[in-house]
Amino acid sequence: MTEKRDYYEVLGVARRSDGAEIKASYRGLARQYHPDINKNPDAEERFKEINEAYEILSNDQKRAAYDRFGHAGVQGNAAGAGGFGGFGDIFEEFFGGMAGARSGRPRGPARGDDLRVDISISFDEAVFGTEKEIEVPRTETCHDCRGSGAQPGTSPVVCSQCKGTGEVRRVQQSFLGSFVSIGTCPGCGGSGETISTRCSTCQGQKRVQTKRQLKVKIPAGVDNETRIRLTGEGDAGARGGPSGNLYVFVRVEDHRFFKRRGQDIILDLVINVAQATLGDEVTIPTINGEEKLRIAPGTQPGHIVRLRSRGVPHLRRSGRGDQIVIIQVAIPERLTAEQEQAFQQLSQTLSKETISETKGKGLFDHLKDLREALGL
Repeated sequence: MTEKRDYYEVLGVARRSDGAEIKASYRGLARQYHPDINKNPDAEERFKEINEAYEILSNDQKRAAYDRFGHAGVQGNAAGAGGFGGFGDIFEEFFGGMAGARSGRPRGPARGDDLRVDISISFDEAVFGTEKEIEVPRTETCHDCRGSGAQPGTSPVVCSQCKGTGEVRRVQQSFLGSFVSIGTCPGCGGSGETISTRCSTCQGQKRVQTKRQLKVKIPAGVDNETRIRLTGEGDAGARGGPSGNLYVFVRVEDHRFFKRRGQDIILDLVINVAQATLGDEVTIPTINGEEKLRIAPGTQPGHIVRLRSRGVPHLRRSGRGDQIVIIQVAIPERLTAEQEQAFQQLSQTLSKETISETKGKGLFDHLKDLREALGL
């Protein structure tokens, strides 16, 4: 009987070589001596010897036993004449992981899909909160078969093709020899079971499409694109998996008077020249109802009045924003003869100066006040 050569000598590596060096040497030798490539008479035996050496030296435990006891320490562990041993990982490197790839493992529970519903609410509803009823198209577990897919009174059976594993093995040939690939069982689609009599309601799909009415609580303070999550109200999961979530996206309709910036409500209030000059008390709308607002004599265009805590509630903390009243002064475009005469008389008593730096606030001061009030 021919004495076996030293495995390190077979692979042409030193005993201190690491796994990467051993693997690189094996890869080159395996390709050089594979019988499908090398037609020399001794190529097949040489290839088997190389493969056997690599199986031992690529395994830390086997390599340690070989280093200590030689061939006697690994007797019965090597691939020998008929095996490919550690060649699978090299083949995987060459061919993208097809060797022994377990692409067909039985499929486990899968979470259901998330769903989205868009709703519109009024400005007032966004401020104070509301409750809306919505209709949601979604998939649910079939109530008749309780998700088994089989007609009530019957049950699924273990797939005869894969024996319940959900996968089948196939031996394929390549220029490097035979290898085993594992794929999804075509008989059961990876579930491991087959249905002889399908449920008449879901047709064996285990889930049904339905519409469900849900009530959604809209909290006070929401704004455009606020997202509300309803856990577990999405599509039902597959194979016993959990349901997905339902996301409700809010769109807030425009208001007749108000605009919104963050948690503040903005109101443009237009008064006439007489009111701005002499002062007045006017009624203004707020989100809480009408309120009285005093206009001080000499009020300038762009003057800001801040009404504390008349704004939108904060979503995640207590308190509310403010209502910001921006006063605009309307200049009449047409006057009656009586009004024109009155203005002419008034004009005679007013200064003709066009710029004043000593009294009151100028235009740029009002613009500064406005930016500060709006947080700009």
